[in-house]
Amino acid sequence: MAQEFDDSFKELEQSIMEDMKGVYSEKTIDHFLSPRNLGEIPAPDGFGRITGPCGDAMEIYLKVRDGRVINASFRTDGCGTTIASGSMVTEMAKEKSVLEAQKITQQDILDALGGLPEDSLHCALLAANTLKEAIKDYLAFKNESWKRAYRGR
Repeated sequence: MAQEFDDSFKELEQSIMEDMKGVYSEKTIDHFLSPRNLGEIPAPDGFGRITGPCGDAMEIYLKVRDGRVINASFRTDGCGTTIASGSMVTEMAKEKSVLEAQKITQQDILDALGGLPEDSLHCALLAANTLKEAIKDYLAFKNESWKRAYRGR
């Protein structure tokens, strides 16, 4: 009985993967199933949080040294394409200067993921905008970091 269940589960898993491959690129599937940089960075230098038009929220945390993003992470309550977009944008931001990271666009994320279906394009926009919000936060506090204590994050 257990073997039949295992076999049925494996068949279902293969069927789901085949369906996903018909809609999403290998890169998108990889970043969804194995997201990079997932989680909060304690005492971030920059933090951004945005809720997208579909209701998905994303948070991005940045660590910056000498004007370069040395670490970036994200959290989301969103769907698979939101997870993939957050994973990709944090990978793209790492090791870039703050100004270079600020220029990452929705299209850059879409290109890096190999595209997304039309109804998921907003996920890449959410990731790009949340990164920009985290950079904006970093820039606002970089010379007066003591103000961060009063902001609550």
